[in-house]
Amino acid sequence: MSSRVTEITAVAPAIDPQKTAFKVLAAISFCHMLNDMAQSLLPALYPILKQSFQLNFSQVGLITLTFQATASLLQPVVGMYTDRRPSPYSLSFGMGLTLIGLLLLSIAPSFGPLLLAAALLGFGSSVFHPESARVARTASGGQHGLAQSLFQVGGNAGSSLGPLLAAFIVVPRGQSSVAWFSLAALLGIAILTKIGAWSKRALASQSASARGHAKSASLTPRGAAFSIVILLALIFSKYFYLASITNYYTFYLIHRFHVSVQSAQVYLFVFLGAVAAGTIIGGPVGDRIGRKAVIWVSILGILPFTLILPHVNLFWTGILSVPIGITLASAFPEIVVYSQEMLP
Repeated sequence: MSSRVTEITAVAPAIDPQKTAFKVLAAISFCHMLNDMAQSLLPALYPILKQSFQLNFSQVGLITLTFQATASLLQPVVGMYTDRRPSPYSLSFGMGLTLIGLLLLSIAPSFGPLLLAAALLGFGSSVFHPESARVARTASGGQHGLAQSLFQVGGNAGSSLGPLLAAFIVVPRGQSSVAWFSLAALLGIAILTKIGAWSKRALASQSASARGHAKSASLTPRGAAFSIVILLALIFSKYFYLASITNYYTFYLIHRFHVSVQSAQVYLFVFLGAVAAGTIIGGPVGDRIGRKAVIWVSILGILPFTLILPHVNLFWTGILSVPIGITLASAFPEIVVYSQEMLP
């Protein structure tokens, strides 16, 4: 931990907006991994929680709704607030909420505290993501697609690690072992405090002219709003698909192919690993061939694989999940960069 903190401190004094700050990008991506790893533990634990608390699928869905509502719907509110009042240290605050959520999840005795733990994990995510995405763009040095890919691949890697760690740590040791993951949140808080200090210096050194390079300057407010609506529809469709598989893929594998919980978690890890790979591929490719091309391929490319998926055996289910994950995730960095240009 100390070496990573030292790296962030080393880059803080000299901030060049024209130079990509790879150390900062690596650090914020690493923290994104820690954050999303903690978030992904919740759906990975659904089979265990369902059995331990005798939950039905409606209650599992309510836990998902609570988490997604606080993690997703609150993000625009947090983003609007931090646009007006930049809050670099909100990063460590968000990770602190995640820490509390993990500890509560490890000791929750009934359904009510499970909902509260899900809400706290969601709150932590909603506070973390808007400001961390701003840090990634600030550190990009103009390589916006690459920066968003590096940032988002950390989150996708964390999301894929969650089910794997749940399979080999939480499943054998039980719900209380979730508390060990709070150490990762503590590490994140320490690093994010240093990143907050760097971000504060970077915001202070930004010139007004740097904001004038945004492409949205040539768009009317109505045109920018229309573009944002289109991007929201695209990102909604993708996350609807992603959330559906993330939350219910393990149940599908257990029910249809009669695999163990651990095996189902490994298959989920493979899918989410493909999502991480798609994220890191999409940004640089979009910088080279154009963002619209990547988005179109991402939207239409998963259709044939998705139509085949329900009709194949276990082996081909695992194989097909890889191109689905890669293709699905390839447009995420490009959509984020587009939206940042519409609303700089």
